[in-house]
Amino acid sequence: MKNKTSFTTALVVILMTGWLLTGCNSTQKEAELFMGYDFNKPEKFNMPESLFEVSGITFNKGNADTLYAIQDEEGKLFRLAWDIPKQLHAKFGKKGDYEDVSIMDNEVYVLKSNGSIYAFPLSEAVFEEPERIREIKGTLPKGEYEGMFGDVSTGQLYVICKNCVDDDSKSSVSGYILKPGPDSTMAQAGRFAIDVDQIKAITGKVSRGFRPSGLARNPLTNEWYIISAVNKLIVVTDAQWKVKGAFTLNGNMFIQPEGIAFDKEGNLYISNEGDDLFAGNVLKFRKSGQ
Repeated sequence: MKNKTSFTTALVVILMTGWLLTGCNSTQKEAELFMGYDFNKPEKFNMPESLFEVSGITFNKGNADTLYAIQDEEGKLFRLAWDIPKQLHAKFGKKGDYEDVSIMDNEVYVLKSNGSIYAFPLSEAVFEEPERIREIKGTLPKGEYEGMFGDVSTGQLYVICKNCVDDDSKSSVSGYILKPGPDSTMAQAGRFAIDVDQIKAITGKVSRGFRPSGLARNPLTNEWYIISAVNKLIVVTDAQWKVKGAFTLNGNMFIQPEGIAFDKEGNLYISNEGDDLFAGNVLKFRKSGQ
């Protein structure tokens, strides 16, 4: 009986060792860099309760000392220092569905899901009740929007559709280039589109359509990074919107990825809304080699 028990114990040890080795190999494969970022090794900043439903995030001129964020229920712009949960905020609007935020030319721009854009001076963000707030309507076609990026080099805003009437998100997703003007005006300055078939050729996982949640441009490469909470996917295109890569996000780490931003060093940040078990957070991914 003792010999049989020893044999059984040894067999279990061998099987467990083999399983662990296989698991390590699998982890090593999963840890391969995507566009120079290891999506298995983030630095995590858990958001305070006020940002449980964090949506868009941004920096001013890529400076990582202050993270600016919004959440999708209250018209407030939040500002925080990295890994310090204390937040300050400026109330710019009533309750609503706010999705993304950009800072450009010392002006704050907040995107509402219906395509309206709120704008106010960054200097007003230090006050709880900022003044000189403008709501700009009617520039974008009817639809649902969640992603916006402010290009400081051109003074233009890039807004991407999540679900627009003129799109068939199974084949193409549209975006609009906007140019802010004087006296609360905003004009369309161009359009762009992402060919969903180019994403399918890489992942094959967008049969129900591609639904972007946010976009940002990498300051080191000028590539566009588009994130989707619905598809649990991050897509990278070149400057002309041709798809270069796509990466399926781990749902255990990326609970509900809604916002995306880069600092001027090329580090990547992705915000996640919370759920019943986890707080909202922002994940930071350092550029390989830093």
